[in-house]
Order: sequence, then C-alpha cells, then structure tokens
Amino acid sequence: MTIFRTCGLSLTLAPLIAAGLLCLSSSLAAADDPDPAAPKGAAVTVLKAAKSCFANIVEVSGTIIAREETQVRPERMGLKVAEVMVDAGDSVTAGQVLARLNLPEGGQITVQAPVAGVISATTASVGAMAGAKGEALFSIIARGEFDLVGMVPTRDIAKLQVNQTARIKVIGAGEVDGRVRRLSTTVEPNSQLAQVFVGVTTPRRLLVNSSGRAQIRTGQSCGVAVPLTAILYGTAGTVVQVVRRARVETRRVETGLMSAGQVEITSGLQEGDIVVARAGALLREGDPVRAVTASADGK
Repeated sequence: MTIFRTCGLSLTLAPLIAAGLLCLSSSLAAADDPDPAAPKGAAVTVLKAAKSCFANIVEVSGTIIAREETQVRPERMGLKVAEVMVDAGDSVTAGQVLARLNLPEGGQITVQAPVAGVISATTASVGAMAGAKGEALFSIIARGEFDLVGMVPTRDIAKLQVNQTARIKVIGAGEVDGRVRRLSTTVEPNSQLAQVFVGVTTPRRLLVNSSGRAQIRTGQSCGVAVPLTAILYGTAGTVVQVVRRARVETRRVETGLMSAGQVEITSGLQEGDIVVARAGALLREGDPVRAVTASADGK
C-alpha cells in the first residue's frame, strides 16, 4: 500500500512541476527581454528641433569705384611743370601743394589740392606743359571714399533700403564694413537687374576697379531649425525623418533661410520634435529604430 501511495503522489505532482518549470522559463526570457513588445531596429542619431534666428541677406557682386573724383588743373595756359610734390597713391589734405609751375613771363605758381583725399592718378612730370585744358595734372579721390557698385535682381531690390549695413569682401583688401548709400530707381529691361551703391567704410587703401562682394543684412527671421543633413530632397518634396514611439515618420516640410549648416523650417515641424540627424533613403516610414541622442560635440 505504501508503494501505491508514493506512486500516486508522484503522478499528482508531475503536472505542477512541469507548470513551474514553464513559468521559470518564461520569467528568464522576460528578464532577457524586458519589453518584448518594443520594436527592434537600427540605432540612429537624433536631435531635437530647436529655435534659431537667421539673418536675411542680399548678396551684391560688383566693382569698387571712387565715389567722387576731382580733376586738378592750373587755371592758366602755357605753364611748365617745375616740381612735382606728390605721386599716385599719396594721401593729401585740402590746400596741400601738389606741384610748382613756371610762368611764361617768369615766376612760379603752385597747384593745390582742392579737397582732401587720395591721389588716384597723375600726369605731372618735370618739364611737361600744363594748362586749363587737356589732361588733368592730378585726379583726387575726394575724402578717400569708395563705393561698391553692383547689380541685384528685381526681387531683391525691394528688400533693400538706404543705410542698411553690409559686410564687404574686397579682392586684395579683405573684409570691410559698408552701408547701402543709394538704390537705382530703374531696372535694366533685358536682365531685370537694378543697380545698388554700397558705401565702403575703411581706412585701408582700396584699388579702383577691384572686385568685391557685399552681404547686406535686411532683417532676420526666427523659427525652428535643423541641420542641413537632416533634410531629404526628392520627387515627393522636401522631407525630414522624425522618430516617434520608436518608429520613423516622414514629415514634409517647407524650408526658409540657411546659415552655417542650419536650415530654417517654416512649416511641417515643431520645436522639440525628435529628428534623425542624418536622414537617408535606407530609413522608411514606420521602420523601427533605436534613437541615440547626438552629443553636443556631434551637432
């Protein structure tokens, strides 16, 4: 009878032991995978869309010219150059003696600078004839003032106003400051370009007819921005890839200004949206991903 009781007990416990082993196996599996329902996928670097301000810039390429050039000649005819006091490139003050001339009847007169500025050119040489007509002895860039003269499209001329600040890169002189001085009131009919004069502010010596490029600041726009690498351009339009609930969502966006690798997003994205830092064709709508936040150094 004892043997039968033991066998009966064993038969009763067998299902319970099997059930316990099954529960233990499930618990161990759950420990290895804490969220079996969470989607698996490639790790992608993400960042939060943040607000940024962009400067509205109109670019003007053109040529450096003298704003005002004064021609210097003697008032009388038949004079001969006796002495030349200055040369091209020299800075002069108003009233400064530029040359001495011999009179036909004897004696001398002086030629003086009518304005302060820079001597841009001279034909004066000892022994040469000089008079009130013909070539000027000296050309003076009045007050050493220059303009960058360039052409801009009609769509940009409406953005420009007198006194707007500019940063100008001049070939051979580096970067200098400037300010819009004058705007054309007409448009060239064939090219639909209008002329703009940007006054150059610098103590540096500039070369007339040298090339320059001005960036004129016309205002600024502030909004949501993302890196250029986060944007995809295709037949479907301009899109960014957003990570939401561990899956990829494709958002169509409208872009605005661009600066230093950042692009303004005017619609389609909100501040704080989690955006794939480097969007690519390998990621598709609904793909599961594991988001890795970009470090400050990696932005």
